Amino acid sequence: MTQRSATGEIAIAAPPEKVYALVSDPGALADMAEEYEGHRWVGAVKEPAVGARFRGRNRRGIRRWSTLSTITDADEGKRFAFEVTTFAGLPVARWQYDIEATADGCVAVESTWDRRPGWLRGPTSLFTGVWKRDDANRANIAATLARLKAAAESVHSTNRDQKSI
Repeated sequence: MTQRSATGEIAIAAPPEKVYALVSDPGALADMAEEYEGHRWVGAVKEPAVGARFRGRNRRGIRRWSTLSTITDADEGKRFAFEVTTFAGLPVARWQYDIEATADGCVAVESTWDRRPGWLRGPTSLFTGVWKRDDANRANIAATLARLKAAAESVHSTNRDQKSI
């Protein structure tokens, strides 16, 4: 695999399975992401499984676009990843979430690889309004991981509190 275009990591005080449940749910992921704002499943599979596809809705300011994503990795509690293409099937990116258990919960790593052919970078930058995609993705990843941490730790503390009642 080629070098990552952008990546970030964060320690989360929640079990890896909880974090995986959040990143592998395209609806929950939309609540945490910067540009990605929703999805619609494509085909018969309606859950996060290898081969399942979803149409993603994205937004940056007034600009909106959609992509088609195919789930490539769905290893519960460890890795969730998907390949993103344009409406015409041209490669755009790979997004991957790696989760490693720690004594206090886990560490989540979000990474992306820019898969766009060189000739496609100009038109997609014009369309999305992002000319420095790697820089934008680093900032987006940092924001997403902070929201993931807050959501996972909130879910974790709620579950722990309910068990002690």
